[in-house]
Amino acid sequence: MTADRDEDSGKFTEQYPREAFLQAVNSLDNATTARVADEVGCSYDLAYRRLKDLEKEGDVTRTEIGSSFVWSQ
Repeated sequence: MTADRDEDSGKFTEQYPREAFLQAVNSLDNATTARVADEVGCSYDLAYRRLKDLEKEGDVTRTEIGSSFVWSQ
């Protein structure tokens, strides 16, 4: 499977936009990393990396409960 590129910029098309992660965090009652990954349809690792980026940007916050992270806006 090859990734799509924008013809003008040559950049790869983003398969999982940031809005998908924000929407998942908002729509889930208990937005753990695993549940966000399931909602978006990506791997746990990708969800964790993207959520960490959103946390650095100030768009989400993280709470550690046991061995899980719960994300909120």
